[in-house]
Amino acid sequence: MAGSLIGKSAAFREVIEAIAMVAPVDSAVLLVGETGTGKELIARAIHDSGPRRRHPFVAVNCAAIPAGLLESELFGHERGAFTGAITQTVGRFQAADHGTLFLDEVGDLPLELQPKLLRALQERQVERLGSSGRATSVDVRVIAATNQDLESMVQQRAFRPDLYYRLNVLPIRVPPLRERVEDIPLLIAHFVSRFEERHGKRVEQVPSEVIAALQGCLWPGNVRELQNVVERAVVAMTGPVLRLPELGRRVKMTPSSRTLAQVERDHIVATLQATNGVLGGWDGAAARLGLSRTTLISRMQRLGISAGNGFRKPAGQNPRDDI
Repeated sequence: MAGSLIGKSAAFREVIEAIAMVAPVDSAVLLVGETGTGKELIARAIHDSGPRRRHPFVAVNCAAIPAGLLESELFGHERGAFTGAITQTVGRFQAADHGTLFLDEVGDLPLELQPKLLRALQERQVERLGSSGRATSVDVRVIAATNQDLESMVQQRAFRPDLYYRLNVLPIRVPPLRERVEDIPLLIAHFVSRFEERHGKRVEQVPSEVIAALQGCLWPGNVRELQNVVERAVVAMTGPVLRLPELGRRVKMTPSSRTLAQVERDHIVATLQATNGVLGGWDGAAARLGLSRTTLISRMQRLGISAGNGFRKPAGQNPRDDI
């Protein structure tokens, strides 16, 4: 199960446990995480670990398809439904029948299309464009993913609340790479093995200083950015030892002279400030950091962070007072 997922950190183990929990059931899953954290890999792991694994896994990137074409992509169209529709086309819902439909970047779904998606999820039926109301039954499990705060979008009326609640049955937070620094050596080894074969290179050694340098970056592009950096390093090799060449301004790494403990402490403090000092709960600091509440308390004690010092608003302003 989840064999393609690389990591052993506490934050990532929680994701693996969540996959095992949601895979056997048929409810909708919402994956929330920054760009480049591997949400599609996790969606595939859920599919591959569940009862629908012998049926199709169909992915749709809602941000990559023009709004005018997305309805046809999802639901299909009849011949003559619009200019250029010369044949009947099956949409992604029907293509995923009995399998899994992965809606990536669902926060970019046009507002006018959201009621049609909600209806398809509720009634398990789709209507092709130009079908004159003739519906086709589909049996699809939906996994959605976003790097946006859908709850805030609901409050701003940029995302329908009924669709949000339909998608957010089983939420899984995917931690950013900076919260799973101990996984970076494993990921480096995985990417080196992949790229040395692809590019005809032989990597005999990855120096400890290279690993330390990569662990000291904040990785705004997450695992995808690390993968790109490792591939460029492999391509640039002139000997058996992997080095980090000048990577140019396109690599938005943020090296730091601070120790990893200092970086970790600052990140925990910033998260506590963002959550008003709340540790537990679905949106507390522990959940945002991808840790259990007891693990977070342990790390705070180790790093000298005192709960309640300057993190809470005045009494009465926040009902979720569960430190």
